[in-house]
Amino acid sequence: MTRPRTTPAARSDGSQDAQAHSTHTAHPTPDTALTSSLDDLRRHLTTHLDPAARDWLEHALDEAAAHPGIHGPISAWELRLAEAGRRCGAAYADAARVLILDAARAGTDALTRVYFQGTADERRAVLHALPHLVSGPGALPLVEDALRTNDTRLLTAAVGPYAARHLAPHDWRHAVLKCLFTGVPVDHVADLPRRARGDDELARMLGDYAAERTAAGRTVPEDLYRVLDLTESLPPAPGTDHPHGKES
Repeated sequence: MTRPRTTPAARSDGSQDAQAHSTHTAHPTPDTALTSSLDDLRRHLTTHLDPAARDWLEHALDEAAAHPGIHGPISAWELRLAEAGRRCGAAYADAARVLILDAARAGTDALTRVYFQGTADERRAVLHALPHLVSGPGALPLVEDALRTNDTRLLTAAVGPYAARHLAPHDWRHAVLKCLFTGVPVDHVADLPRRARGDDELARMLGDYAAERTAAGRTVPEDLYRVLDLTESLPPAPGTDHPHGKES
C-alpha cells in the first residue's frame, strides 16, 4: 500500500509547513502531575492546595489508610472520592482521588466497583490511578470501556501509561484512531513514539482514515500525519531495548 505523504501538497487542508508547526505547538500537554510518582503527586497537592483543602485531604488519606479495601455497600474512602471536587477544586480533584485510592490500597476489584458505580469524574480518577495501583493487565476492561465512550476526558485518561503497557496492538491502534475521531490530541497517548514505530498496520489504518476524510471533502487532522511520521521512523540501533522497532 502507498502511504499518504506528509508533504504540504498531500494534505487535504492545504496547510504549509509553518502552519503545521503552529498546529503542533498549540497542542495542550498532558497533566504531568498525574503521571508522576505518587510521592510527587502528594507534594504537588501539598504545595498548591489551600490550608482547608490540605487538611481535608490529609484526613481523607488517614481514614482510607486506616480502613482500606471494600466495606459493605460503600466504604468511607469512596465517600471521600465523591467529595474531592468540592473540597479540593476541579483542578486538583483527580490527583486527590488518585491519592485516596492509593491510601485505600484499592485493588482491581475495588477500582472496578468505583469505576462502574462512580461519576465520570471518579471513573477518570480510576483510569489515572491504574498505572500506580495495578501491575498486570487485569484492569484492562476499565480501559476498554472508557475507549468505547465519546467522553474526551475519559478517553484522555484511558490512553495513559497503563494502556501503553498492556493494551494489545489491535486495541491500541483503535485507541489512537479513536483519539483522532474525537479530537483528543495524540500528545496524551502515552509512549506513542515507541508503540507506533514501524507499525505498518497502524500506518494502513491511518491511510484509510485519511482517504475517507479526503473523499468526503473533510480536513485530515494534523495529528494523523504526526502519528504516520512515527510509524515510518527507523528502528532503534541493535542492542537497544526494542530491536524490532515495534511490539510483537
